Formats: sequence, C-alpha cells, structure tokens
Amino acid sequence: MFLKIEPLPRGAGFEFVDKVKGGVIPNQFIPAVEKGVRGVLQTGFIAGYPIQDLRVTVYDGKYHPVDSKEVAFVSAGRKAFLDALGKARPIVLEPIVNVDVVAPEQKMGDIAGELSGHRGHIKGSDAPRPGTVQILAQAPLSELEQFPARLQPLTAGHGSYTLEFSHYYPAPLLQQRLVAAHRPTAHADD
Repeated sequence: MFLKIEPLPRGAGFEFVDKVKGGVIPNQFIPAVEKGVRGVLQTGFIAGYPIQDLRVTVYDGKYHPVDSKEVAFVSAGRKAFLDALGKARPIVLEPIVNVDVVAPEQKMGDIAGELSGHRGHIKGSDAPRPGTVQILAQAPLSELEQFPARLQPLTAGHGSYTLEFSHYYPAPLLQQRLVAAHRPTAHADD
C-alpha cells in the first residue's frame, strides 16, 4: 500500500483521495483502506491525540485475487498511514483563546503580569468606564485552567472575564512532554 499525505489549511478537516490506476487495488477495497486511515486519525500518532487537517491519497498497492480480503486492506491502510506519518514530522497544536478581562483600573498591571506569566500576549486595553480597565489578550487554553481562581483575589472579586476560541498554534515543548509521557516504559525481567 502506498499513500501520500499532505497538510491542509487549519480547520479544513480530512480528505481521502483515490488515485489508484489500472486496478492494482480493486475499487471495492478502497473504502477499507480509508477505514484503516480513519482509525489512525482518531487514535493519533503523537501521544494518542487525534489528527486533523490532512489529505491522504492512496496511489498504489497490491492485490491478490485469492488472499485479499477487506480486513487485509484495513490493516494495510493503517500500516501505510502510520509509516507515512513517521516520515512527515507531524506537530501537536494547542488551542489559543481570546481573553477579555474587565477589572478595576489599578489592577491592570497585576492582571497583565498574570496573563504574561502564563504565556499570554496582551493585544490591547481600553477604559470602558472611569476606574475600569478592559484587557484583551490571547493565551493557550491549557494555561488558563486556574485563571478564575487567580483573578478573584487579584481583583478583590471585582473582575470578570470571557474566553473565546481563536485558533490552534504549534506547541513543540508540549509535544516533547507528551511524547515523553506517552512512551511505554520497558520492564526488565529479573
């Protein structure tokens, strides 16, 4: 089984393309190849996370009239996809959110420091009414897990915030940690 994989624009999803010529893989087995590929999309390649925004093209393979069965093409599609992914250098993406914080004006520095300390980037600020500041930022969602609990004491209960998904962004350090944590440990027989 021979597959070509290529990235698609973020948010484009998944495309499966059949470019097999000359009947080297009969048409009735192409859905089985796609099924094997889709199985890997769900279980992932890096630390078990799903794969997205990818085009997979099947362009060649082999068929034996007696021994070829659907399950063999599911397995072949899976193995060929895993092999192609190993050569493609896939990356882990993390969700980035827009953060909109409204708080007392004198707390602006504390809030900006809190966001910056958690890989946040301040995009701007405004004064919606006297004595109040609105801070607009972007930050990785994973860094904001404890943000509500941290915002409460920072603003003496007078701050509020909203989060809205913005985009995905490559996370090489996170990828290294995920791969290291996901690696099976070897057990020595004593």
